[in-house]
Amino acid sequence: MSSGLSAKRKWLSSERIALSVLEEQGFRVLETNKKIVLNNVEVGEVDALVQDSDGRIYAVEVKAGRLDVSGVRQAYVNAMLADAKPLVVAKGFSDDSARELAERLGVRVILLSDVFLVESEELYSMMREAVEEALADYLEVLYGYSTRVEGRDLEVLKAVSSSSDIAEAAGKLGLEPGELASRLNELKKKGVIPRWATRYTTVRRVAQVIVEKQTLTGLIEEARRLEETLRRLRDEVRELREAAADLAVTLRKMPKHAEAAGEGSSGAGQQGGTAGAQTKDSG
Repeated sequence: MSSGLSAKRKWLSSERIALSVLEEQGFRVLETNKKIVLNNVEVGEVDALVQDSDGRIYAVEVKAGRLDVSGVRQAYVNAMLADAKPLVVAKGFSDDSARELAERLGVRVILLSDVFLVESEELYSMMREAVEEALADYLEVLYGYSTRVEGRDLEVLKAVSSSSDIAEAAGKLGLEPGELASRLNELKKKGVIPRWATRYTTVRRVAQVIVEKQTLTGLIEEARRLEETLRRLRDEVRELREAAADLAVTLRKMPKHAEAAGEGSSGAGQQGGTAGAQTKDSG
């Protein structure tokens, strides 16, 4: 079965595994991706420099596949240039020639079984993909679903989200576990709970996300209503201020009108008195 890994990812996975194995065997990793420089010119690179319990330094070459003659020569030359002993971690030898050459040149080879490396690489890839898929699924629950949950359905989700098992959730709702399972299946048919949520622990996490989303949605809606209320109050206050300003102008004008009216009445009385006096004189 193919792991489906690119060559680069496969090599990086093998390197991580190899270094982990070396550490388990008592080696100490001093440096990784060590560049070999001669007269200020980069002439090569070793995957790592490690030190054993006796203080010997090894230049490590990691092979994602099997070690061939060319790989043995490369490990030997790079180690000599790095002033270290050659060490290769690989799945095995490609042929007897590679094995004989490694022994003749003193290249130490640590063999890892095909099963160990292949399964570890596949496991790393599968775990990464599983985490990515899980994140995508829960993000879809959080952002993708627009179904509004209310009433009894919301009560079911709240009970599930706060219960460690289905029996506890059923007890909170006054239902039998089988009845609650049927209710959860109904929620799947409605599209409230995604169909990939099969285990109770997964359903519980989904329920927690949905309940929190409902709570946040309610708070956002309440905030919007409050904002609208504040906007109306602001408009009403502005209108009241304008009305108060108009009323103040009107009140300031009233004394002037009253004074003008009083002066008019006084003048009319004086004219009347003069006219009466003239009438008496005429008599």
